[in-house]
Amino acid sequence: MFIINLTYKTKLEIIDFYIKEHTAFLDEQYKLGNFIISGRKTPRTGGIILCQVHNELELEKIIQKDPFKVNDLADYELIEFVPTKVFDEMKFSKLIFKINKQK
Repeated sequence: MFIINLTYKTKLEIIDFYIKEHTAFLDEQYKLGNFIISGRKTPRTGGIILCQVHNELELEKIIQKDPFKVNDLADYELIEFVPTKVFDEMKFSKLIFKINKQK
């Protein structure tokens, strides 16, 4: 699983010009089951995406399709992690997150 940390490289006016295309990209990745959660940072300097793609090369191919990447509007930091715990109210997410039962 990966956290994708986007940092904008340009003015928000330019980001806003491409936001509909970026949102369509996100929607497609949600439909494919690749992305789980996404949102803007506060202050609005970029965004965070929680992704359940397990292969970094596959994830990099996906990112190449993002209009923010295509138009060189953001830098992307990929942080890989292994989820091991989730709070009880999100028991349904254990199917999504595939929580490891490490002892």
